[in-house]
Amino acid sequence: MNNIHPIFDTIVSREAKEQLLQQKAVVIWMVGLSGSGKSTLAKSLEKALHQQGRLTQLLDGDNLRTGINNNLGFSESDRLENIRRASEVAKLFLNCGVVTICSFISPTYEIRELAKGIVGEENFLEVYINAPFEVCEQRDVKGLYKKARNGEIRNFTGLDAPFEEPQNPSLELKTDILSFEESQTRLIDFVISKINKN
Repeated sequence: MNNIHPIFDTIVSREAKEQLLQQKAVVIWMVGLSGSGKSTLAKSLEKALHQQGRLTQLLDGDNLRTGINNNLGFSESDRLENIRRASEVAKLFLNCGVVTICSFISPTYEIRELAKGIVGEENFLEVYINAPFEVCEQRDVKGLYKKARNGEIRNFTGLDAPFEEPQNPSLELKTDILSFEESQTRLIDFVISKINKN
């Protein structure tokens, strides 16, 4: 580490970039079981913000696992590393003034605290996309629950790997109760209230 000389304090500031973009940068960290609606809501949020002239970046768990995280599995240590890398990428976009939408299962308190610590608590908006395991299994949009039940997938969150519910999220959307349109409206309104420049 002796040969590393960061230049963070000499590059163009986040504040200058936010001024250019006329928005306040935040990281929206969307948490929930597979099939809860994270990716669908994240995509709809990104489209809505784009239509309003906001610069965004959507980081999705599956997308990152095809690229920067393609060497990671689903062991506890690999899940931690997956989130560590994702958080560092999110922080880079944050520092560019970009509204960064992250869609990751993030199953444990430890993992979410790791992400929050990297991004910075004041920049981190945890959104819990809450749907019970049984409802997500019925939806099974990717066919993963069936594979997990058949033993084809190990360490499946909610089945044989833990999912610890967020205790104090910035926003909670119960997608088994709310319609998609209701969830979408609440999410968009919440995020807009956080990114408007005063």
